Amino acid sequence: MSSILDIDLDFFDLVENPEQKLHELLAWGDRPIAFVVEKHHKAYSRWKDRVKRGTLAPPSHILHVDQHHDMMDQKSNTNIANFMYHAMKTWKNCRVHWMVDTPIDSPEIWLDDDVWRPLSQRFSVGSNRPLGWPKPDLVSICTSPNFISNDLLQRLLRMAEGFMTAKQRAGTGKKWKYRIG
Repeated sequence: MSSILDIDLDFFDLVENPEQKLHELLAWGDRPIAFVVEKHHKAYSRWKDRVKRGTLAPPSHILHVDQHHDMMDQKSNTNIANFMYHAMKTWKNCRVHWMVDTPIDSPEIWLDDDVWRPLSQRFSVGSNRPLGWPKPDLVSICTSPNFISNDLLQRLLRMAEGFMTAKQRAGTGKKWKYRIG
């Protein structure tokens, strides 16, 4: 089993000292960023692809750092609003901790009771990492440019470059491209 650190940069929109907070999370993760995507459900697709290829064990833990829980519907097509629901449905032993300072709502109001009840046993929410949460085997970042100012986005991406591979950094000399690696 593996652990994923899943960071959506919209989390930092209302955070004091956002670059410092992102640095702290990435330093705790202690591994290079695997990839950066613009739309969050694309990260889930890449996780699934790595599991299928055998380069990532099925996750047992996902630390979901985001302003949104991303469990807003049960549609069969994965989208930015429901991909965490699909992750929990796909990996039935995976625990998800939604790290957010002020939750805007709960998946409970979006999902059917019979769907939410079993998922809720593996889902937690809080403003900090749970004690003993395993360090990640994979770190992914979502830029969500429609949910964050371009100025903050660029500042956060510049800070994150220190946690990228040399190959990824070489691709960032021009204007930032969201899909790296």
